[in-house]
Amino acid sequence: MAAGDILGTAVSGLLAFQRNLATVGHNISNVNTPGYSRQRVEMTARTPQAAGDGFIGTGVLVSTVRRVYDDFLTGQVRNATSANSQLQEYHSLATQVDNLLADPSAGLTPSLQRFFDAVHTVSNDPTSIPARQVLLSEANSLTGRFHYLDQRLGDLRTGINSRLTNSVNEINNLAAGIAKINQQIVLAQGQAGGQPANDLLDQRDTLIAQLSEQVTVNTVAQDDGSVNVFIGNGQNLVVGAVASNLKVTANPYDATRYEVAVTTGALNTIVSDYLSGGVLGGSLDFRKEMLDPAQNALGRVAIGLATSFNAQHQLGQDLKGVLGQNFFNALDSVSPRVLSSSAATLTASVSNVNALTTSDYRLDFDGTNYTLTRLSDNSVISSVLFAAFPQTIASEGLTLTLTAGAVAGDSFLIQPTRTAARDISVAVTDPMRVALAAPIRTAEATSASGLPTNLGAGKISAGSVSNTTNLPLAAPITLTFNSATNLFNVVGGPGGTIAYNPATEGTGKQFTFAAYGGATFTLSGTPANGDVFTLSNNTNGVSDNRNGLALADLRTQLKLGNSSATYEGAYGQLVADVGSTTRRVEISSGAQKTLLNNVTQARDSVSAVNLDEEAANLVRFQQAYQAAAQVIATSTTLFQTLIAAVRG
Repeated sequence: MAAGDILGTAVSGLLAFQRNLATVGHNISNVNTPGYSRQRVEMTARTPQAAGDGFIGTGVLVSTVRRVYDDFLTGQVRNATSANSQLQEYHSLATQVDNLLADPSAGLTPSLQRFFDAVHTVSNDPTSIPARQVLLSEANSLTGRFHYLDQRLGDLRTGINSRLTNSVNEINNLAAGIAKINQQIVLAQGQAGGQPANDLLDQRDTLIAQLSEQVTVNTVAQDDGSVNVFIGNGQNLVVGAVASNLKVTANPYDATRYEVAVTTGALNTIVSDYLSGGVLGGSLDFRKEMLDPAQNALGRVAIGLATSFNAQHQLGQDLKGVLGQNFFNALDSVSPRVLSSSAATLTASVSNVNALTTSDYRLDFDGTNYTLTRLSDNSVISSVLFAAFPQTIASEGLTLTLTAGAVAGDSFLIQPTRTAARDISVAVTDPMRVALAAPIRTAEATSASGLPTNLGAGKISAGSVSNTTNLPLAAPITLTFNSATNLFNVVGGPGGTIAYNPATEGTGKQFTFAAYGGATFTLSGTPANGDVFTLSNNTNGVSDNRNGLALADLRTQLKLGNSSATYEGAYGQLVADVGSTTRRVEISSGAQKTLLNNVTQARDSVSAVNLDEEAANLVRFQQAYQAAAQVIATSTTLFQTLIAAVRG
């Protein structure tokens, strides 16, 4: 074999080991570079030279310098990063709601307890003006607590808008960076004959990893070396060297609620419902799954308390002898909020507080049918064939009335309880107007001196009313017993007679005058013939506390959730739901963090730079380089010997 062949073989080895040494040095230099994947020189034997006695090797060829990279592990890290960022964001926000609602001093429960304690206190002494004033003070304190909690939740809602804006700006910047590097990679690899632009590829992977912290992404590699990036349910974010822009835009129903949209030309397509993962997905999920229901649930307690307390307060009588008015401002007709851009007008009112849920609703009109959808679970709860305007739909405690002007495609968002905690206030300002007495009274006949004149053992209970129809009474209603017929002759009011048999009904029989306030009373015992009982207005009933006791009893009555919860119980359920969700997210976040660490370690075990390994490679390639240099020196000596022999 010629010395020149030996020299060429040795030179190829020298250059190859020089390339390996340079790559090892590059790896060591980037040991702390974020996102760097260690590189490896791939070598192949050169084509051997055929000779009569076989094939003689011609050295080594550096085929490429390639990243030590596992696409599957990188994808797992990317997905785990998105899930981890989402749960951390969700937990951070949920903790704030949990701490707010469950706080023993800032929560609603202490204020509710003090309010009803004040109702009990004033019921024990209905003539006390100071006690009545304390009741009004506690009522104002309670409404102030509703306002405070709603404001704090509203601040979180505003904060979500800011988070969405910041996240969208970050996503757009990262998308532009990925598109730019895509262009650089295509150009670089084209100029290098298809050889991988390793450092540019690492830079792009780093940007995609940062993008996954903001939102879940999917990537599709292209033949030219570029990568297309998709978000949501397939929306283009980066295609080759072109990046789309996300935009924060107002919700079509509620301008104060921000949504995320993809901008395509002049068209903005809202994609909030399709985005998941990352900080963006965590913020959107928190708003939809916790913040909206929490504010609605708080509002339901407010509207439930105001409506039922008002209804009972109106059945009472104040210190001035006047029927009670609203104790709280009326929320059943003003609190339900309807949002739409339709030319038609949809009004909403609460027809049954007990049937209210904590969900929002959407009413859609397709030109033929009205479809009412409960948004908490996307269930269609009512579908009504269009008849004529006005169109009325009643469902789940709501009554919706739509006027003319609706056209196919119109849609309305109904929020029955969202603003109730913000809107609740105390309507009564004068302590004398607190209606603690019942508006009617019953009595047995008495003489002018006040002595009983009835001869029998008949008794009549204190009356109660269920409405204010025909109240106050125009005149007393008298009931005179006829023992021969076992009938009470009724004079005034409904008139006529009512049957009462002491032998069979003497333990007590209840009667109701439906047309007169639904006045209800119970007769018992054995009245004598001619005994008289009266039902009259409660004149000078300043010491009467019957309605006050009824108001106090509201505390323990199941007035919400289809008779499943008290006011405090409904709020307690809200606190429990928020607490359990927060705890669940905390546990999931911890588990996801562990998973992220595991897949990161798995990826790094493949791609990260190991200084011990690189040091060993450095020694190995140094020795190989020195050996190749020695071969070159030997080939030079052989060549000089050959020249000398020829000259001689």
